Amino acid sequence: MKMKIIKREKYLDTLISVIGTPDIKVITGVRRCGKSKLLDELKTYIEKNIKTNNIIYVNFSLHDTTNIMKCELLYKYIEDRYQEGSNNFVLIDEVQMCEDFEKVINWIHAEEKFDIYITGSNAFLLSSDLATLFTGRTFELELYPFSYGEYLKYYNQERSDKTFNDYLLNGGLAGSYLYDDSNEKYKYINDVYKTLIIRDIVNKYKIQNESLLDTLTDFLMDNVSNITSIRNISNILNNNHVATNDKIISRYITYLCNAFMFYKIRRFDIQGKKYLSSQDKYYLVDHSFKFAKLGTKNINYGRVLENIVAIELLRQGYEVYVGVLNNKEIDFVAMKRNEKIYIQVSDDISNDETFQREVAPLLKIQDAYPRMIIARTHHEKYQYEGIQIVNIVDWLS
Repeated sequence: MKMKIIKREKYLDTLISVIGTPDIKVITGVRRCGKSKLLDELKTYIEKNIKTNNIIYVNFSLHDTTNIMKCELLYKYIEDRYQEGSNNFVLIDEVQMCEDFEKVINWIHAEEKFDIYITGSNAFLLSSDLATLFTGRTFELELYPFSYGEYLKYYNQERSDKTFNDYLLNGGLAGSYLYDDSNEKYKYINDVYKTLIIRDIVNKYKIQNESLLDTLTDFLMDNVSNITSIRNISNILNNNHVATNDKIISRYITYLCNAFMFYKIRRFDIQGKKYLSSQDKYYLVDHSFKFAKLGTKNINYGRVLENIVAIELLRQGYEVYVGVLNNKEIDFVAMKRNEKIYIQVSDDISNDETFQREVAPLLKIQDAYPRMIIARTHHEKYQYEGIQIVNIVDWLS
């Protein structure tokens, strides 16, 4: 069955905005988040909107590219298709399947006659490695799984409590939408997880203890939104008869973050205006991974909502931190240039005691930046003591 395709305008517009710049454009993101489809969208846009275009398109996932999987052969293939007087675009999907791919990209970039766009496996196009791989300047566009808004667009539905509940359980990996049965959906998502762990982490870093990595991933999934430290994780696992140490845990978490499975959110001292070095939070790139791996019994909806908000803030381009003020925690301090927002996230604030607990840290903030509680209020937005109270369904869509 062919998957339905929706235009992801935000990402496409970003790529369109850098057409003609000398950067090597690299599309990154977790497995199965839509990198290849976005490259196809860009190809279609160029064909329709750029005059005298010449697109040299290579998709290494297709069988007919086996004869150009060595760098000299790929280089010759691209050079032979160059057209003088045209706008020459090079679009390569799954570039890592070409042996010594980075040499080819550097060669054609140095010639200054191609506009280059590539996607590839996280194992070979880690954000931290781009400057080392490519001698030219890179422009990285990071994709995320579908947002709630994109989920609505895919199913042609309106925002509502029901559609949000569906998104909450289904998540944003669009490949799973082809399956009607929830067990099959989660099997697909779990298969994506296994591929990511084995191909993008175990194989790349030659990890011997795959079971420890899997146990650590389970722990991080189960403790999403909890403040934690490397030492605490190591101690807990050791106490549960899983032999490890701080250095191994730190290294494995770095690998998981490099593969875009988790995002580390650091703590920020609001009063001292400084970043704190220990005890971070980790959020899943898509909450459906947790359900696929650990099941859906006894869901802590507050934590799931917090994870959804964290990823949405990152998706919108914010720098995201955990706020600390007089030993009180504020879920998120979201910053973008001169903008700053303080955010608390809760599942249910209908109980007055819960509401007061959520609002108390926000009331102590002295500056004039916006303060917000995002919750399942089922109501229109309103204000309390200058704090916006927003229904998460409205905020996400």
